[in-house]
Amino acid sequence: MSDKHKHEGEKWIKFVQSIDSDITPQAIRLIGEWRRISHSMHQLSTASLINSGLTEAQYLVLLSLYMNEEIHGRSELNPSEISKWRGTSRNTISSLIRGLEDDGFIERHLDKEDRRKFNICLTTTGRAKVSKYVHINFKSVGSCFNRLSDGEQETLAHLLNKLNDNLKDAHAELENKATTGD
Repeated sequence: MSDKHKHEGEKWIKFVQSIDSDITPQAIRLIGEWRRISHSMHQLSTASLINSGLTEAQYLVLLSLYMNEEIHGRSELNPSEISKWRGTSRNTISSLIRGLEDDGFIERHLDKEDRRKFNICLTTTGRAKVSKYVHINFKSVGSCFNRLSDGEQETLAHLLNKLNDNLKDAHAELENKATTGD
């Protein structure tokens, strides 16, 4: 690392610690590393879809439907289920659904139990599209993890699960502060 980058890094740490003195320099470095990895994974995933004609968001909606069929044996999901599963707003999912429907990748059907609702399913074209690109996408992203030893993968999985639990706690604390006005 050059002296300039080292100095900038030290300034960044001091800046962050001026906002929250409890955060450690190592935590600050991990946040930066996490963001770089997340960005790189997003770029790799997007690159694996380059010839598909799909955005990553569209692909993830199709993937949700595809995985639901393959794993749970359900050929339809309602938009709220897709929204919840993807962690995306209902409005965003609605917009994606309209575009995917216009492209012939999905169809809407009225819910048999509640005729005020509708469900989404893959068309034959949509299933073929996602089936083709799920292999390309998983292979490109998965190969990065396959380069880790079994022990490294176990350790990473354990640490990511722990981090996920910490994130859930942080979300709950923020929600609590929002409702109590603190």
